[in-house]
Amino acid sequence: MEQMNELKRKVLELLKEDARRTPELMATLLGVQVDEVKSAIEQMEQEHVIVKYATVVNWDKVDDERVTALIEVQITPERGRGFEGIAERIYMYPQVKSVYLMSGAFDLLVEVEGRNLREVANFVSEKLSPIDSVLSTKTNFTLKKYKQDGIIFEDHEEDNRLMISP
Repeated sequence: MEQMNELKRKVLELLKEDARRTPELMATLLGVQVDEVKSAIEQMEQEHVIVKYATVVNWDKVDDERVTALIEVQITPERGRGFEGIAERIYMYPQVKSVYLMSGAFDLLVEVEGRNLREVANFVSEKLSPIDSVLSTKTNFTLKKYKQDGIIFEDHEEDNRLMISP
C-alpha cells in the first residue's frame, strides 16, 4: 500500500476519537474541502484501513450479564504456516472477540466473551484446549473494565463544593 498521506492520518485520528463525526465537520476541523475528506474515507474503506465503525459500550451499565476472559495460549507453530493457521482456527469461533500474536511467555492472547463463567470454561475445555497445536492455556477473567479504546468507564462525581479562601 502507498505511504499514507497526512490527510488520511488526520481523518483516521478524528474518526477514532468519534466515528460519528461527519465529513463536513472533519473538513472544517482540518481546513480542507469536504470532497477531499469523503474521498480519503472511501479509499481507506476500500483498502480495508477502515474496517468497521463501532460503538464502545459500558456493559456494566446494561442489564446484560457477560463474562470476558483473556486466555494466554502456548502453541506449537505449524510447518509452513507458523501461527497463522492456528490463529485462524481459533478466531473463527463466535465466542472469540480478539486474537493477538504475542511476544513473551505465551504465543496467542485470545479474548473470549460468554454469558457466564461456565460458558467460557466450556469453550476453553471443549474447543480451545483440544486443538492439536495447543500446548497450554491460562484463563484470566475480567473482573472490571476501567478503560477501553481511550474511554474511561469510571463515573466520577462532580465536586460542587464552593472553594473557601482565607
